[in-house]
Amino acid sequence: MSITIQVKYFSELTTQELYGILQLRSEVFVVEQQIIYQDIDGKDEKALHVLGFKNHKIIAYTRVFNPGDYFEWASIGRVVVAKKERSFKYGYAIVNASIKVIEDQLKEEKIKISAQLYLKSFYNNLGFIEKGDSYLEDGIPHIAMIKSKELS
Repeated sequence: MSITIQVKYFSELTTQELYGILQLRSEVFVVEQQIIYQDIDGKDEKALHVLGFKNHKIIAYTRVFNPGDYFEWASIGRVVVAKKERSFKYGYAIVNASIKVIEDQLKEEKIKISAQLYLKSFYNNLGFIEKGDSYLEDGIPHIAMIKSKELS
């Protein structure tokens, strides 16, 4: 079964969708990965939200930013897939949908992400290339990665 993708601005999210997003992010980042950080960081209002639904439930999600809203280039963040749904490769579907949003809606070709280091190969498979050394972000090893047609 595939997922249904929807893209919404913050103001277009229903209260149920916002609750589902925050629940999923908390479930994975705070409970599963045990990251103590401020998830509600004031950036959701600036983002485009890419939601992956399965059986009317949000099971995959990212947020997408215009250049300058997070990094100098367009960016994708808070990439998350519910634990029990990861074997279906929905991570690829949600990130590819996010890349398409950046290319089609934002008309941008350069994307920068701050990836958890253990997911480097996943992002390599999506065309991202690591840039620089790894660093700690919220106590988790990360690496900056970029995707650009210039690098392809």
